[in-house]
Amino acid sequence: MKTLRRLLQYMQPHRRAAALTFLCLMIVTVLNLIIPWIVAQVIDIGLGKGEKAYLIQAALLIVAISAFRSLVSIGQRYGMERVGQLISFDLRNALYDHIQRLSFTYHAHAQTGQLMSRMAEDVNSVQRFLGVGLLDALSALIMLVIIIGILVAMNPRLALLTLLPMPFLAVLVVYLAQVMRPRWRRVQQAFAQVSTVLQENLTGVQVVRAFAREPYEMEKFDTANRAYMNERLRTVRYWGISSPVLGFLVACGTALAFGFGGPMVIRGEITLGMLVAINSYVVMLSGPVQRLGNTINMAAEAAASGDRIFEVLNAPRTILDAPDASDLPAVEGCVRFEGVDFRYGDGKQAALHDIDLEACPGQMIALVGHTGSGKSTLVNLILRFYDVTHGRITVDGHDIRDVTLKSLREQIGLVLQDPLLFSATIRENIAYGRPSATDAEVIAAAKAARAHDFISSFPEGYDTVVGERGITLSGGQRQRVAIARALLVNPRILILDDSTSSVDTETEYEIQQALNTLMRGRTSFVIAQRLTTVKNADQVLVLDHGRIAQRGTHAELIAQPGPYREVYDLQLRDQEEAAEAVARTGQRAF
Repeated sequence: MKTLRRLLQYMQPHRRAAALTFLCLMIVTVLNLIIPWIVAQVIDIGLGKGEKAYLIQAALLIVAISAFRSLVSIGQRYGMERVGQLISFDLRNALYDHIQRLSFTYHAHAQTGQLMSRMAEDVNSVQRFLGVGLLDALSALIMLVIIIGILVAMNPRLALLTLLPMPFLAVLVVYLAQVMRPRWRRVQQAFAQVSTVLQENLTGVQVVRAFAREPYEMEKFDTANRAYMNERLRTVRYWGISSPVLGFLVACGTALAFGFGGPMVIRGEITLGMLVAINSYVVMLSGPVQRLGNTINMAAEAAASGDRIFEVLNAPRTILDAPDASDLPAVEGCVRFEGVDFRYGDGKQAALHDIDLEACPGQMIALVGHTGSGKSTLVNLILRFYDVTHGRITVDGHDIRDVTLKSLREQIGLVLQDPLLFSATIRENIAYGRPSATDAEVIAAAKAARAHDFISSFPEGYDTVVGERGITLSGGQRQRVAIARALLVNPRILILDDSTSSVDTETEYEIQQALNTLMRGRTSFVIAQRLTTVKNADQVLVLDHGRIAQRGTHAELIAQPGPYREVYDLQLRDQEEAAEAVARTGQRAF
């Protein structure tokens, strides 16, 4: 019930639309209840007393009531759908907004398919209950009370006899409410697993094809899909058994009405018309009873879905603006780490230990180290993707926890090793960080990023739509579009996460030229595996198990023993010595 009460809060902003829909429902309900009474009068007066005029009037009245009821039903159905859609709109927005603000720690553990399932199937289940089931249940409940009241008013003794099955109906309804919720939760979990398998397959389609694993993936999807089908069939089968039981109990009421009411007609205690009307009302009981049963099923499904939705909405947002946070003013780009330690939420071992560094405005800081040494973690802290465990990070003297996230991140540019492009035009991807940029500014950024020539070679130019994640572009092309995107924002602080490690030498040269343009005059943090990228850095930090093992310029570090010189010996020494030998030979020949 706690989950359903919380879900009901999403109906509050739309209570006026819900009230109008409920009014239509009540009008339809009342009109339905009038017709059996008219039929009783037709039998007792029109047929019993032979008044033909009354028969014609009754027929016309029934037609008029039915026509008006049909018109109101249109408003009722539209209103139900509208209320449901408004609620699902708000709920999806709330989910999406919260997911956007959840920390990277949450996303590191959450499955995309599970989140997609909550946004789609779970929200739809809630929509069906709040938009249709709840209003229908209120209408059915009121109709049930009115019918019972009418039966008691017409003949209390006969009403008591015909309503004998009602306690059994109530027990069955309560029982269903208890058992259906966990069953629907298992159904939703099974569907989420199907979504997860599908999402992973579509994302990794190249790997699947490359390793010829299509049969394995088909079998994996078949297993998940079959589990979902079986779970749903078990739930539906369980509900399918209970629905006929509800109908049977209502039929028992009809049998009691005729069994005891028939002799009463013969004895003249009630009229034939009254017996027909009583039986019609008893039969009408099956409608609200069935609707209440269906609503209980919807409520159980919605409660199970609500639990899964609130699991996301209840997830804490750990990276937040401080209550008194102020906007970070335009910065020069001085970044300081002061005694910074960091450990991930579930990690026993710290990812960074006692990091002290200062990057002056316009300097290039290179980060070198083996995989897992803490390079990416360090730059992620600058962006406040995570918060430091100990110490502090400042930008131009401002603790980054004391300024708003938006104002901080607006002044930092990021170029990833595998840049993400959206399924949009190249123009829209470049202008993603600054949608108001003019075409001339977009083109200027593309030219500076050495991307204008290949973009212009496409038939659609800057209006070329790239595929999902930019898959229709080569790795080097994606990288240069990402550099243009960063250039257009014109950040004072720049983070380059191994931006040239996965391309060929010629493309690396093109990208490096673009990066040189991008880094000019900006404070840059460069993660690199190739030392050619960091030779001109103002400061090189060698990280090892979260600590700064060495620091200095390229020339200083190759002059002393240590991990940096070991990497240099492997990557560049032979190449540079050969280049020097060629240069000396050329000078002697001259």
